[in-house]
Amino acid sequence: MASPLPALLPLKPAQCTAMPSKVSCLYLLTVVCWASALWYLSGSRPSSSYVGQMTIPVRKTLKVNKNTTFTNIRTRSLNPHDFGYLINEEKKCEKEPPFLIILISTTHKEFDARQAIRETWGDESAFTDVRVVTLFLLGRSTDTVLNQMVEQESQIFHDIVVEDFIDSYHNLTLKTLMGMRWVATFCSKAQYVLKTDSDIFVNMENLIYSLLKPTTKPRRRYFTGYVINGGPIRDMRSKWYMPRDLYPESKYPPFCSGTGYVFSADVAELIYKTSLHTRLLHLEDVYVGVCLRKLGIHPFQNSGFNHWKMAYSLCRYRRVVTVHQISPEEMHRIWNDMTSKKHLKC
Repeated sequence: MASPLPALLPLKPAQCTAMPSKVSCLYLLTVVCWASALWYLSGSRPSSSYVGQMTIPVRKTLKVNKNTTFTNIRTRSLNPHDFGYLINEEKKCEKEPPFLIILISTTHKEFDARQAIRETWGDESAFTDVRVVTLFLLGRSTDTVLNQMVEQESQIFHDIVVEDFIDSYHNLTLKTLMGMRWVATFCSKAQYVLKTDSDIFVNMENLIYSLLKPTTKPRRRYFTGYVINGGPIRDMRSKWYMPRDLYPESKYPPFCSGTGYVFSADVAELIYKTSLHTRLLHLEDVYVGVCLRKLGIHPFQNSGFNHWKMAYSLCRYRRVVTVHQISPEEMHRIWNDMTSKKHLKC
């Protein structure tokens, strides 16, 4: 087995600020990432097992005492979501409540995608008249090297939140609930929230000025995106397979594609609290729809949200809010083209 790399020790914030510039930090991070990746891909270490099931917190057996009532049992939380924060940015909203919080679901290996978003549509300093906060959401990797890489990245950019559950496809619901919990706890005075993925291009001009309109009165109990009306897939070979014992109904409530949806910040707390008493489903967007139905909130259809890939053209992308399956390289090209050609008419 290869010996541990000294370079993988977490950086102290003071070490980074003492460097000549942010470029030095980025250079150091790149070196660390490459060194870690090469070591990770070498065959000198045991491989980590994939965790593909919903992570359910282990609960201690409760002793029933004589004073326990049926009411107490019925009101006990079904999903306590008691995962601790491994990395947090609790002071992001202390100075000024943002107009928009962007929650981006990502995985540990997607550094290039996160960096592309930071440098394009997710840049917090891109708009001077409204405040935007960007956060990347992760669980805990089963690989310690990847966890260390994300920790070092967080120390430089301060835009990552990690909770102590296994980061896997089947735990995407936990990741979204983690974002809802963060908004409700640390940024409840924000006006709107965008939840999206790391392979999505977002037309921020359309989102902020055409859809949310900062000069108008903030909406409440508001939820919009690409609304899907469908039912569970019972084919076990499907990525979206839903067992009948987990969801016996023949139809899902209307739900927005998890690739991107927007809601007023008050809805974050409502969904999070509802989830505590709602059986978990591994399909994140469906689960949010189930919570919305319990709350009596109906998601609005918006054709600007696309959950598929679209060939790029300047005029076409000016009309959309989100586009799916965009690589980091494409994200830079699209952003540069759209920002440099604002003077052109369609």
